[in-house]
Amino acid sequence: MPGTTIPPVPHYQHAPVTQEDLDYADLAIIDISKAKTPEGRQELAPLVREAMRTYGFLYIVNHGLTQAENDRMSDIADIPLSHVSDEEKANFVGKIKEVGSYRGYKPRQFWTIDNGVRDQIEHYNMHRLIFNQQHPKALQPFLPELRAFTEHNHYNVLHPILRLLALGLELPEETFVKLHNFDAEGETYLRFMKYFPRTDDDESKTRNVWLKGHTDIGTISLLWSQPVTALQIMSPDGKWRYVKHIPNGIIANAGDSLEMMSGGYYKATIHRVFQPPADQRGYSRLGLFYFASGDDDVRILPLEESPVLKRVGIVRRCADEDAPTMGEWRRARTKVYGLSELQRKDDVVEEQIVNGLVVRHYN
Repeated sequence: MPGTTIPPVPHYQHAPVTQEDLDYADLAIIDISKAKTPEGRQELAPLVREAMRTYGFLYIVNHGLTQAENDRMSDIADIPLSHVSDEEKANFVGKIKEVGSYRGYKPRQFWTIDNGVRDQIEHYNMHRLIFNQQHPKALQPFLPELRAFTEHNHYNVLHPILRLLALGLELPEETFVKLHNFDAEGETYLRFMKYFPRTDDDESKTRNVWLKGHTDIGTISLLWSQPVTALQIMSPDGKWRYVKHIPNGIIANAGDSLEMMSGGYYKATIHRVFQPPADQRGYSRLGLFYFASGDDDVRILPLEESPVLKRVGIVRRCADEDAPTMGEWRRARTKVYGLSELQRKDDVVEEQIVNGLVVRHYN
């Protein structure tokens, strides 16, 4: 049989790794290959539990893709951002404010960051099934690879992490997995996102913040590590610290939905994007993300049956009868993010009310 021929793709050149001495967060590194056996899951579960209780962030390694496969996916990620005309992009702009879906393009300068400064972030979002939406012509030869990539993220990275999180709550391993079905209704999606350099004036007006401190909407976010050092998390001591680049690693973090389902046990950690260090300024920052949410009809309720929660207690964001579904929460937050007025509470915290729940932003 003839071998499979993959289409050629222009190479995307990332920035060199920074040589600056930065204050990095001390995050756990999880060898996800160990999660294939019951013994490995028992070893990893306490590590994941502690990481998600404190930082809400961790690194994942040995996930099953080689560096070369990672590099090719990074090359493909730049196709919809750099190799599609503005005229064609206009046909695929997402209905973000209208229906609360990121599917398609989010153009640059769509959000307000601070002091009237608009964002310099463009991203292209694909539903995890890939083939159930239209795509720009330049991306179409790569759709089978994108589908394989979303399946890999879902089954080989997300599901193992969800099993470890369930074990951390002393629940059956499949508790969270059963709520994250690949073929169910929901907007778990793949995102290709590029941050473009900004003017000195914009940097001054925003105090070098490219994306305000926030928590993610869904359950687990997966960011394929790339070398431009700009992601910062708010550490438990209240200080912002950088997240270090790990070649062929994945950065995983908990979102609001996981925090609410775990009764506050796992933390949706506050993170932001900050101006890169001096030796990386002038470079674009291209990222690959897999943003997971539970099935659309899943109500975001604390898992009261957890023996752990019975011991430590449950912290609720709202009364159970007011808890939104995954779909309701995602659409509500998507519609207003970066588009609605925030109420300043102090020098750091700004708030907005979404579906009756307080959502905080940190500057």
